[in-house]
Amino acid sequence: MIQFQNTTFVKTVVEVSQRPSFPLPEVIFIGRSNVGKSSLINALTQTKNLAKVSTKPGKTRYLNYFNVDNTFYLVDAPGFGFTLKGKQELAQFAVMMEGYFQIAKPSLGLYLIDGRRGLKEEDIGFIHTLNQSMNILVVFTKMDKLNQSEKATLLKHIKAIGLSEKQAVFTSIDHAKSIQILRHTLQDFLSLKSSPNSV
Repeated sequence: MIQFQNTTFVKTVVEVSQRPSFPLPEVIFIGRSNVGKSSLINALTQTKNLAKVSTKPGKTRYLNYFNVDNTFYLVDAPGFGFTLKGKQELAQFAVMMEGYFQIAKPSLGLYLIDGRRGLKEEDIGFIHTLNQSMNILVVFTKMDKLNQSEKATLLKHIKAIGLSEKQAVFTSIDHAKSIQILRHTLQDFLSLKSSPNSV
């Protein structure tokens, strides 16, 4: 059982070849800039300031690796859609991520979406691309800003693009129960048990 009680930062990866050498399954967090990835990682792992939170979009520029209970790597990817460096950095990001998916072959991709914005065409395309090579879980953030009708609409959209309701989770860093549900969902997807090994 993954307890999310011992999460440590491993390293920042600029190139895919720099990934940690110790083999563990990888769970990658993907989403637009300022969707709340870092805040969600801190809430999920119960570790304050583990992932650096910034009000400036595009702050995370490389892949950050975290070891969770010695059972899997949580990988924080750069946000896409906007960076402070502009189109050149976006192109570099695309190349890096393409190489990452081909080489790392992550066990699970968490695609984060601000629930207030809904699914955009770019999101749907990205989700379909990811779903072809890995398990995918759509994580709607900032659920405290949504009412029940809005949540139901988002679930309809999830099913309309060919995913099941089990592949969607609503979260808010201010709602502990939603974070616990995400932990259980990750456990179900990964089907991992605690390992005595360490990096």
